[in-house]
This record gives sequence, structure tokens and C-alpha cells, in this order.
Amino acid sequence: MKLVPVLTEKSLREAKMGHYTFWVTPSNTKNEIKNYIEKVFDVKVSRVRTMNFKAEVKRNSRGQMQSKKGGKKAVVSLKEGKIDLFTEKVKEK
Repeated sequence: MKLVPVLTEKSLREAKMGHYTFWVTPSNTKNEIKNYIEKVFDVKVSRVRTMNFKAEVKRNSRGQMQSKKGGKKAVVSLKEGKIDLFTEKVKEK
């Protein structure tokens, strides 16, 4: 299973509330995602929400057609625990 964290401003803000966002393989089900995250990060998952993204074909600046792959994003809510990948590091002055 491929699991890539999404580290944007919005996802980091959501992570403070206990909702963690990952890009996953489109063939994975919610139960597979839940079991994998519980096993890897040693946390208890309460809910998994998924979003499918369609593949797109666009024209670049040179007029050539380029395809953008589709994907699946999963937002995982936790009962217990915390995932340390999503903590922001603050620079000290």
C-alpha cells in the first residue's frame, strides 16, 4: 500500500483537530486504509473519509497534451493517539 501524507496549510490545520490527510492507492478500501494506519502508526482510527480524483488531460504552454494522473485522498480521524508527521516546527529567534 502506498501512503503519502499531505502537508499543506489546510491539512496541518486539520491535523491539530485530529484529522490526518493522506494520498493512497485508488484501489484501497476504507477498511484497508484503517487497518494499515492503525498498524503503522499505532493509533486507533475512528473514521476514514475518501475522495476520488479523476485523471485530466491538459494542454501545456507549448501546445502539447499532458495527462495528470488520478488519485485517491483519505482523511483519517483518530479516537486515540497522535501522528507525529503532521507537527509544525516553529523556528526560535
